Amino acid sequence: MTVKGCFLGGRWVETKDRAPIFSPWSGEVVGEVCRAGAREWEAAIAAAQQAAGVLKKLSSYRRRRLLEDMTAGVKARQEELARTITAEGGKPIIYARAEMARGVMTFELAAEEAARIGGEVLPLDTQAATAGRWGITRRFPLGPVLGITPFNFPFNLVAHKVGPALAAGNPIIIKPASKTPLTALHLAEIYEAAGGPPGGLQVLPSGAGLAEKAVADDRLKALSFTGSAAVGWHLKGIAGRKKVILELGGNAAGIVDAGVDLKYAAHRGAVGAFAHAGQVCISLQRLLVNREIYDEFKGIFLETVAREVRAGDPAREDVTIGPFIEEGAGTRVRAWVREALDGGATLAAGGMGEGNLMPATVLENVNRDMKVWTHEVFGPLVTLSPFDNFPQALEMANDTVYGLQAGVFTNTLAHLWQAFETLEVGSIIVNDAPVFRVDSMPYGGVKDSGLGREGIRYAVEEMTEIRLLALKA
Repeated sequence: MTVKGCFLGGRWVETKDRAPIFSPWSGEVVGEVCRAGAREWEAAIAAAQQAAGVLKKLSSYRRRRLLEDMTAGVKARQEELARTITAEGGKPIIYARAEMARGVMTFELAAEEAARIGGEVLPLDTQAATAGRWGITRRFPLGPVLGITPFNFPFNLVAHKVGPALAAGNPIIIKPASKTPLTALHLAEIYEAAGGPPGGLQVLPSGAGLAEKAVADDRLKALSFTGSAAVGWHLKGIAGRKKVILELGGNAAGIVDAGVDLKYAAHRGAVGAFAHAGQVCISLQRLLVNREIYDEFKGIFLETVAREVRAGDPAREDVTIGPFIEEGAGTRVRAWVREALDGGATLAAGGMGEGNLMPATVLENVNRDMKVWTHEVFGPLVTLSPFDNFPQALEMANDTVYGLQAGVFTNTLAHLWQAFETLEVGSIIVNDAPVFRVDSMPYGGVKDSGLGREGIRYAVEEMTEIRLLALKA
């Protein structure tokens, strides 16, 4: 079996610390990586500092060409990368392919944005004493960026850090998720083949402790982290003076108003709740339904789940629920389901499953003190609850420490605007589940769900700083 080294300073470096990568479905070893130690991290930070000077001087044309060449490399290996995602992360192949299609778009958008980073001309002659003055703003790269990425989108969430960083002229070090580092290392191969400057992209599988030390290192000028809220806010606390972008957890609600197409809402709700075993931060977790249509919608929804949602081998084309990334995650979700059932909730569909596989599970009669309501489940589970009026639905949706995205199925314009004014989230998805995302849109949350925004143009803004040139005629 091939051992993948760290990609460091434009070359592949092997270490004695080897880590096997296991399939969460079969338990088989699907790869082996070298883990970076303190020496490799120090070398990577030094290489990133050197690369910062090189990338900063690259023209928009050169940065765009690099990203275009990377896009071509991704396209050429799209199916291989999708199968790697399925092998190491257990993501169903249909969703792995969808992730790779999005990954291509992410790099295409990054290439476009590399040529769009501009500024503006400002009048500064706004009082008599400043007559004849005007200003020019321009965005400059921050410098070396540290990206820490999760297991659930091992390509596209890496791309959402690498693409904007390179477009802005910043080198970036990626610390991939320990369970799914192979995909990120393949992206490093693509960067190398595209002729990227040494140190512009580096990929270092390693333990969390060394990554934390890098977070606190002032030589790195920005941290872009995607992961759990507890870890993200902890890292922000030790990040020092660097800029911090956090994309954290969610507990997304979907509101189903009276008068909508119930079959469509049920279909999109089933996709939104159970895709990739619910291991998506904008997965639909709490489904809120107008009481007037509750029973009818419930019947259609349960039929849709039974017909459309399959759990099993993620390599199969008809499977939508693959395994948890590890058995401990399944143990946690099952404990929360048992707590809910013991507290009076009822099981409308699904069940406990076994090992790291769980079927699509629907709970009713959940109270708002249960973990399945208050916490991020991150599993194939959705709660089904009625509401009496639209303001109550909005209040229920807001009843969480998270605020990433929400979905609202409604044909009433007044309700749409009321939701836009009231819901405490980063994005409101109209007539679709909250799992909807297009890679060009601003993406991020409020409350415990994060800080700053991803989405290529918005991430470029996060990874640059404005400088003003004030002129006098």
